[in-house]
Amino acid sequence: MTHTITLPCGTLRLAVEAAELPLDALCGFASRRSRKRGFVFVSRVLGKHVPVRPRVIADTHTRLAEKLLNLPGPVAFVALAETATGLGQGVFEEVARHTGRADAVFLHTTRYRLARPPALGFEEPHSHAPDHLLYEPADAGCADRFRRAESLVLIDDEISTGRTLRNLAAAYRRVNPRLAAVHLVCLTDWLGPRRAALAAELDVPVTVHSLLRGGYTFDPDPAADPGPAPDVTGRGDHKDAILSSNHGRLGVRGPLTYDLDAMIAATGVKPGERVLVLGTGEFMHPPYRLARRLEERGWDVWFQATTRSPLVGGGELGAVLEFADNYGDDMPNYVYNVADRHYDRVLIGYETRPLPAGHRLPERLGAAVVQF
Repeated sequence: MTHTITLPCGTLRLAVEAAELPLDALCGFASRRSRKRGFVFVSRVLGKHVPVRPRVIADTHTRLAEKLLNLPGPVAFVALAETATGLGQGVFEEVARHTGRADAVFLHTTRYRLARPPALGFEEPHSHAPDHLLYEPADAGCADRFRRAESLVLIDDEISTGRTLRNLAAAYRRVNPRLAAVHLVCLTDWLGPRRAALAAELDVPVTVHSLLRGGYTFDPDPAADPGPAPDVTGRGDHKDAILSSNHGRLGVRGPLTYDLDAMIAATGVKPGERVLVLGTGEFMHPPYRLARRLEERGWDVWFQATTRSPLVGGGELGAVLEFADNYGDDMPNYVYNVADRHYDRVLIGYETRPLPAGHRLPERLGAAVVQF
């Protein structure tokens, strides 16, 4: 099935080869404030740029996890920052729940520097902030699994050219030459004919798991002017002082545990309220878990997250709210589709403390701060 999407930045043409869920259930489309790539796939099941019901996100985790239950171990799961950190950790926890396996480790890439040497670095060529870091797991057992993994599972929200994941897999193979197979996991796989070339480039078996498979072409509009792109690369200073807890950036060996009911009680949310839970930047999965727990207890809940990605409002993207980030870089961050919607209560989940004085998002949304 073919689709033609006309955007302010150009024309996107899609050819869907196979789909577990319909295209319009999985994603929409928008323009980016970028000259590297003018378009963006806007997921409707991820909880990043548009609000999503937690149960929909949970179903997504389950569908992808079911494709990964019998991998040879040890297994290293690596999710791509910032958009796929929550997706990757959710899939990892579902695999752990289904299998009970004790030979897996999860960690996610990051744009933030810590006072410890990274295990590897690589680039995301089309991103506004191309440099990624992956740190050696802090726990010795997790580090051993990471170094000895036979199966490497790389998770991103969508795969279009495959260059980013190829760069990551190639960097990892230099750390672990015994790697036997690479599994690429995503919501939408747009590799098309590039799919067959990935294995040859990496010289290791590569399998792609997704909810939709197809290909795309993009014809940019030469008259389109996205304007100057904001600098969202950050200062590059060490963030150890404000990132005092490890929620996945330094490796975890199983599902994280939080007293979610105590957190809910501390927020003061009342029965019957319509609630939005916001994650912040790379910190998505723990706030999602809070949203899911609220939903299980009967609240009308939506989840999404802030981002450093500057997108063009309109169409899939409603109100655009710009604010200073919460990681101390004093750079613009964004949240879409929040200011024009009505919620009785907004809860914002943070891994950073203390919050910078210039970060005024809670005040602007009248939101409660939830520190993890």
